[in-house]
Amino acid sequence: MARRLRFNGTGSGEGGCPAVHEDLDSREIIVHGTPLTDPEDIAQLRHLSPGEVPIVVPRELLVDFGPKEVNRVPRIIDLDAFGMLFENFQHTAWRLETRARYASDEATDTYAQFLRGERPAWDMDTAWSNTIRQKTAQGARVERVRVVDSPATTGQLYLMAHARKNAALGEDVRILWRADAESLRLPGEDFWIFDSRLVALLNFDDADDLMDVELITEPAEVNRYAQVRDVAWHHAVPYEAFAADLTVSE
Repeated sequence: MARRLRFNGTGSGEGGCPAVHEDLDSREIIVHGTPLTDPEDIAQLRHLSPGEVPIVVPRELLVDFGPKEVNRVPRIIDLDAFGMLFENFQHTAWRLETRARYASDEATDTYAQFLRGERPAWDMDTAWSNTIRQKTAQGARVERVRVVDSPATTGQLYLMAHARKNAALGEDVRILWRADAESLRLPGEDFWIFDSRLVALLNFDDADDLMDVELITEPAEVNRYAQVRDVAWHHAVPYEAFAADLTVSE
């Protein structure tokens, strides 16, 4: 069975070599770069076993993209602290949504209205709505990519309808088919990136309820999530165009 490898980063701005990858199951680190071939250099190496290939990588590659701890201890914040991240960010807030459903949505009046075939009556005056409206009015960018199954689940269709409210608050919402997300090797995680300097990783239980939020500030890890953001944003489709194509196909 092939390894599940995650690209952590490269120090090269051109050819992408050398680079660091991580095995998501064994946690082993794979580094590739220029092979060391000079016999005199190789003769100086200790414990080089048959079949092993010495390679040369810049020190900065390991410092920037190698793990800093053998086992990273999660930094969990409560929901009040998570809410304050929206109050305190200055420039950008970006979200990746990957789940088929969110239990919290199904407890709302608007979800019940949606199930009845009615146009949901969005409350545009909640504390969160006011915060996002104020931030975007001040020039901050709030963006998100929603991953959608084929066929889309009821929860995902609800969120596409909810995108009208997001847009009215100044958000830019885009949609990506799950098959495309998987081919791009995007992680099956839900997270926010704030000002490209910290990540709030949302952890859900098997019932699709939000359990807790992990705050990630380690630069190499934040950079990895930023790379995911760039790939997802590049390939995702504005929700209006996606919804129009979905309607035509149906």
